[in-house]
Amino acid sequence: MKVAIVGASGAVGQEFLRVLEERNFPVDELVLFGSTRSAGKKYTFRGKEIEVKLLQHNDDFKGVDIAFTSAGAGTSKEFADTITKYGAVMIDNSSAFRMDNDIPLVVPEVNAEDALNRPRGIIANPNCTTIQMVVALKAIENLTHIKRVHVSTYQAASGAGAAAMDELYEQYRQVLAGEPVKVEKFAYQLAFNLIPQIDVFTENGYTKEEMKMYNETRKIMHSDIQVSATCVRVPALRSHSESIWIETERPVSVEEARKAFEEGEGLILMDNPEKKEYPMPLFLAGKDPVYVGRIRKDLANENGLTFWIVGDQIKKGAALNAVQIAEYLIKVKNIG
Repeated sequence: MKVAIVGASGAVGQEFLRVLEERNFPVDELVLFGSTRSAGKKYTFRGKEIEVKLLQHNDDFKGVDIAFTSAGAGTSKEFADTITKYGAVMIDNSSAFRMDNDIPLVVPEVNAEDALNRPRGIIANPNCTTIQMVVALKAIENLTHIKRVHVSTYQAASGAGAAAMDELYEQYRQVLAGEPVKVEKFAYQLAFNLIPQIDVFTENGYTKEEMKMYNETRKIMHSDIQVSATCVRVPALRSHSESIWIETERPVSVEEARKAFEEGEGLILMDNPEKKEYPMPLFLAGKDPVYVGRIRKDLANENGLTFWIVGDQIKKGAALNAVQIAEYLIKVKNIG
């Protein structure tokens, strides 16, 4: 099994290296690719140093079985044909292809089989906030159809990359030292603040991030589900949190929901209010599952349920989800 990582030096690229190692993924040969800025850098994988090659339009992907790409939508679009030319399956972490009709958008716990039909050799990894939400929604959808979702997200600095995490650290230091605060990665200072905008605004007043949650959820779940989202950047370092309200076709009791979440694939129930036990991003960074807590009936809707989830968006929201897609393809002997 020959595996490539495109965008190896980025936050998600680095997470790919960790996840492949952690999960003992069957890699016989690993090739790393990057921009002119990162070409020549060396990273260690399973005790062996690998040098990052410059991503170019050539035959470097000959013999590659799986290419994990996380170098931005522009790069993915430009190099898709080069990467897939010799039969490599491209599992793309950017927004480039997510809503293309002929490209599957996959969360293995929800719609793994969609990955088998990939006419262009490309599988898209959904947006991080969508991934963790649909893993939780799937558990309830198995009980009764979900008609509507209202969600507010609380997205950590890491969602904007490694440099954004560094900026948050530095801003806290600057504030505490009484120095002027430097703002580069976000529209405003994030330290001691919340920013109710992630990505650019669209004509309907929602941001692109919010519209991703609407459109991607419908595609992944093959459903007419309606999703209304408000996405907020918060000064947490890593792991996204979401406050979710759902309306189902029939009422679902808290007990029934708890059991569904407990048995749900990729989920951990963490819901004990008496002991102040609920998911929090500070303590769940680096973990694989999506954690669910604060489960209760919606007081404003008898068919409503509300709950809180936390997931590490660099892991499950990006690298881990992509690797799980590849693991599924290997399991069903659809690759390699």
